[in-house]
Amino acid sequence: MKKETIVIGAGMVGTSIAWHLNQRGHAVTLVDRKAPGEETSYGNAGLIQREAIYPHSFPRELSEILRILPNQSTDIRYRPGAMLHYASPLMQYWKNSAPERFEKIVKEWATLIEHCTTEHERMFTAAGAENLVRKVGWIQTHRSHKSWQEGLHAAEKAKHHGVEFKSLDREALQAEEPSLNASVYAGAIHWLNSWQVINPSALVKAYAKNFTDNGGTLQQSEIQAIRREGDEWVVSTSDGTLRAANLVVAAGPWSAQLLQPLGYNFPLFPLRGHHRHYKLAEGAVLNHSVIDNDKGFVLGPMQAGVRLTTGAEFALMTDPVRTDQITEDEKLAREIMPALREGIEPQPWFGSRPCMP
Repeated sequence: MKKETIVIGAGMVGTSIAWHLNQRGHAVTLVDRKAPGEETSYGNAGLIQREAIYPHSFPRELSEILRILPNQSTDIRYRPGAMLHYASPLMQYWKNSAPERFEKIVKEWATLIEHCTTEHERMFTAAGAENLVRKVGWIQTHRSHKSWQEGLHAAEKAKHHGVEFKSLDREALQAEEPSLNASVYAGAIHWLNSWQVINPSALVKAYAKNFTDNGGTLQQSEIQAIRREGDEWVVSTSDGTLRAANLVVAAGPWSAQLLQPLGYNFPLFPLRGHHRHYKLAEGAVLNHSVIDNDKGFVLGPMQAGVRLTTGAEFALMTDPVRTDQITEDEKLAREIMPALREGIEPQPWFGSRPCMP
């Protein structure tokens, strides 16, 4: 008899979990209020980051804290109310960013990251979605020589985790990206064995279709309540009740509020981000995703156009949207990519991703 499992959340994480459980013989129902890949997983920068063995640490140097404090940086913004609301998990985040703890976390985190490309390849090959992934790496640019050398030092340390990279001076960067204004930068790092996804939402949808093609069940319903009855999990939805022996909650930044009625209080907090697509002038090209390391934004080639993705904003899920961060990022993006033309969407997209300390 198959093990019955409910997975709540049809983003990249939830869909991948459902896919793998289905492969292992579980009878899986994947539930989300929206179609697969329509929330957090819709809006990311589209990178499968084999190089990302270092999680983002909480700033601990006084100079970095003083840089962020005026709330004018393009890489990170914050709402004071959100900082107060999430004071406890942010304090845990700060403690876990201490050098000794951070090094321990890196060792454990790296064991997960080293499988990201091989596992994605297994899935997108099964789903027939190879056309959505480009194995060209991405480019991390640095505006100062000091920043560039610090980046190269970290890259050298990452080598023993199987990370591959190439150092690019200004001329080499210009050769890789002819339409980029390379004069802005002192140098760059080309991460060679990371991959670019040209439509993140479509990739999630492809995985979900392969899941259902192999017997999985996809249900688009609003989750109303979760409870435990004997040996079963009972999930009340807008379209009826689901029961299963196993339950996975992978609802991104909504996960904590779904689990709180059961007595769980995870230190999860959301980070908000924005993106918008732009046209390029005729003849202009963007061959790789380019991350401006010092300003904290990404320009990436997508099916819909060039996607500008912002850094993060500490904000409550219910906070009204602000566009000042992406407006400033757009000015910087036009400086480094003069061929950037009008925005394709009337307004930028925004959404939140879940973070743990």
